Amino acid sequence: MSATKVDRVEQQGPMSHREIMEALSGLLLVLFVAMASSTIVSTALPKIIGDLEGTQTQYTWVVTATLLTATASTPIWGKLADLYSKKVLVQASIVIFILGSLIAGFTQNTEQLIAARAFQGLGMGGVQALVQVAIAAMIPPRERGRYNGYLGGVMALATVGGPLLGGLIVDTDALGWRWCFFIGAPFAVIALIVLQKTLHLPVMRRENVKIDYLGASLIAAGVSIILIWVSFVDDAFAWISWQTGAMVGGGVLLLALAVWVESRVAEPVVPLPIVRERTTTLAIIGSLAVGMAMFGGSVFLGQYFQIGRGYSPTEAGLLMIPMMGGVLVSSTLAGRAITRSGRIKPYVVAGTITLVAGFAALSFLDHDTPLWYIGTAMAVVGIGVGMSMQNLVLAVQNTVSLKDIGAASSTVAFFRSLGGTIGVSVLGAVLARHVADSMTEQLTAMGVPASAASSGGGSLNLSGLPEQIQHVVRVAYGDATGHIFLISAAVAVVGVIAAVAMKPTKLRSTVDLAPSRPLASTSAPSSASAQ
Repeated sequence: MSATKVDRVEQQGPMSHREIMEALSGLLLVLFVAMASSTIVSTALPKIIGDLEGTQTQYTWVVTATLLTATASTPIWGKLADLYSKKVLVQASIVIFILGSLIAGFTQNTEQLIAARAFQGLGMGGVQALVQVAIAAMIPPRERGRYNGYLGGVMALATVGGPLLGGLIVDTDALGWRWCFFIGAPFAVIALIVLQKTLHLPVMRRENVKIDYLGASLIAAGVSIILIWVSFVDDAFAWISWQTGAMVGGGVLLLALAVWVESRVAEPVVPLPIVRERTTTLAIIGSLAVGMAMFGGSVFLGQYFQIGRGYSPTEAGLLMIPMMGGVLVSSTLAGRAITRSGRIKPYVVAGTITLVAGFAALSFLDHDTPLWYIGTAMAVVGIGVGMSMQNLVLAVQNTVSLKDIGAASSTVAFFRSLGGTIGVSVLGAVLARHVADSMTEQLTAMGVPASAASSGGGSLNLSGLPEQIQHVVRVAYGDATGHIFLISAAVAVVGVIAAVAMKPTKLRSTVDLAPSRPLASTSAPSSASAQ
């Protein structure tokens, strides 16, 4: 039983191309800053964790903490966007992001950094979800394909420029790694000002709004517990243990309760009818695979180049360019092709297949793989991500009305971010285990006590180790990286299956669904969406 009150929509008419581009400038700037905040850290993180005397486990958690809070908060931001002003919510998420960035820059140890990044993730989740929602409220799905080219370009620039900028900052003595967090704040402030002047969206005014705080809390708690278990299982405790039973059982129970709550409240955070729709379900499955690709690739390839191959942060950033070049080119070309044809499935299918091929190629990495081979494989992964990531969201947005666009978009973004969070956690745990085993084996062969390996969670500050031990660490990290991409390739196959199973549909040319209830009632002419 939804609200019986009629929603009132404040609408100022269709936006011209110029107005769309003006509003996009602010949206894309803040999206760039949010995404770059993660990619800047990807190349700087080995240096940061080394300076703070952190471990491999903490390395993973600096990334996971941000993804965790971004993931848990994404559906909440999306639902709020269906109830309140999208513009105000975008601005609020930017403010939270700015505060989190400043706090992270002043941290003194890894524990504080993890907490600061978790807070920053709240704002990041809002930015990533709400930018998609705002674009969907301005541009019809058929036309959104060519604008997705701009979106893909910004994402590519963030993922190319971020690692390079992070490397330059870390390698510049006058700055230092703390500026990796400070540098995004002024650009976010500029985006805040630009959006205030250019972003004008329809506002849904609803009577008797009820926010599903219980459902949101259950989803956040359930996801968090399971991800914490993923991070510590097989390290702090065994797969078969009371801790595993308690955490997995508790997480599943909380998520089951969340489903029960969502099926009964008037304004669910994640509307189950939307999730049960075939296109949305398959897009969610595909997004899990793509999320692992995007996050796992940038995080662990940056670590591979620095620790496994001995390159500087700046050099590591430059070596990441092939992947992001693939994202830029493929997202732009695919977006324009989709706008011309109105068909989206062929490009999603091709993208997910390409993604599997790229990951399969990266699974052969070791500590002396030729750079030309790595660059080629990374470019293939980038092409797959560019063709599939944004288009999975677009496929879902095409099936829902404007009043549900926030919940639908954020649901897909939620699962994509969840895939990235699980990917970083699982792949980080696998990497740590392989590194520990490899170091123990090498040190034992050298006649050095195995305890010198200090497990895969040992310090990443290689400068303080003897040269011989540094070589052991580099070989261990270099050879272990291929294993995690083999896992990624297997997961990406699921994305291919989901893409193939999607129904072929034509993208609509209107922002909102056409009214499908002819003459249902002449007494409420404003109840149909006028978007």
